[in-house]
Amino acid sequence: MLSGKTVLIGITGGIAAYKICELIRMFKRQNANVRVICTPNALNFVTKLTLQNLSQNEVGVEEFEIPDFKPEHISYADEADIMLIAPATANTIGKIANGICDNLLTSIVCAFKKPIILAPAMNCNMWENPIVQENIKKLQNNGFEIVEPETGFLACGYNGTGRLAALEKIFDKTVEVLQSKKKLTGKKIIITAGGTIEDIDPVRYISNYSSGKMGLALADEAFQQGAETILITTKDVTRPYKTVKVKSAADMQKAVEADFEKADCVIMAAAVADYRVKNRAEHKMKKTDADTLTLELVKNPDILKELCAKKTTQKVVGFCAESENLIENAKEKIIKKGCDYLIANDISRKDIGFSSDYNEVVIFDKTGRQKRIERAAKAQIARRILEEIYG
Repeated sequence: MLSGKTVLIGITGGIAAYKICELIRMFKRQNANVRVICTPNALNFVTKLTLQNLSQNEVGVEEFEIPDFKPEHISYADEADIMLIAPATANTIGKIANGICDNLLTSIVCAFKKPIILAPAMNCNMWENPIVQENIKKLQNNGFEIVEPETGFLACGYNGTGRLAALEKIFDKTVEVLQSKKKLTGKKIIITAGGTIEDIDPVRYISNYSSGKMGLALADEAFQQGAETILITTKDVTRPYKTVKVKSAADMQKAVEADFEKADCVIMAAAVADYRVKNRAEHKMKKTDADTLTLELVKNPDILKELCAKKTTQKVVGFCAESENLIENAKEKIIKKGCDYLIANDISRKDIGFSSDYNEVVIFDKTGRQKRIERAAKAQIARRILEEIYG
């Protein structure tokens, strides 16, 4: 299965390090070339000789063991097809997330341009630490694959989440990433995200609760699959692909239309305000003695409908956020708008949707077919949506 592939395994100083011996054997059974890098502390849990015998390769530990003219961390990075760090301790995760290169393993990660998978393992309190979770999200946002730890009895005596994921799960994820192709190479995809802002005066505005996380997840996934990705968002984000910061519905429409003609697909995940204030005040409106204030609103352009009306070869995908009658409203909307796909999600639930890292959606296509994707992380939902669009 893995003939001709080189898997670089990084082992850090956690008790689960001993389990990686069997993982190495799993890769060797599939004819992979396995190289192993250990942090010095990892050798407190598993011996260098054992790892060398199992991998049939020299094991790297010290950063300046240079057998030839090539810097060792660059050499390892160039030779491998994928890097897997298991177990990944909180310490090493923190270093990687912040660009610290103080040992051979972290130096290789910094120079590695191919897929990297992390399989964390640690005490449950450490895993739940907000700083550790922030580092995990930071790495995910930068394209790292995370095989999350499992819940169960831990070596420290606690019972909670932190145990290294099953070796089969780690192996399968590595094979999946190795065998996946850049399916969207050559495609140009525009994705919108966030809630638009419609000014009332210089200090007040009309908007909504959209966090932009779903659109961002879609853009990240499209980019990882090789697409030329353009994210048009109302949020401040830094990404390796093109991002355009906008504010109002009019701004968003202008940004989308600028690249629409040459796009293969537009995914309108943004929550675009239906109305804007007719006459925006130039100066801050002062409070008066009146108990009420009337604002005259006018309709914003229906960006989705207008794109659908003028599309030629483009695929246009809309989103539908509903608090009731999800299926009925979605069926009506896809017909009314004329889009190729419509993604419907229930915003009345507290465990998904706005501001959550999770979602659950129903995907409709223009033939009337519908497919439900059960609750999952938005990154996984994004992957499933793109699978539906591009098969």
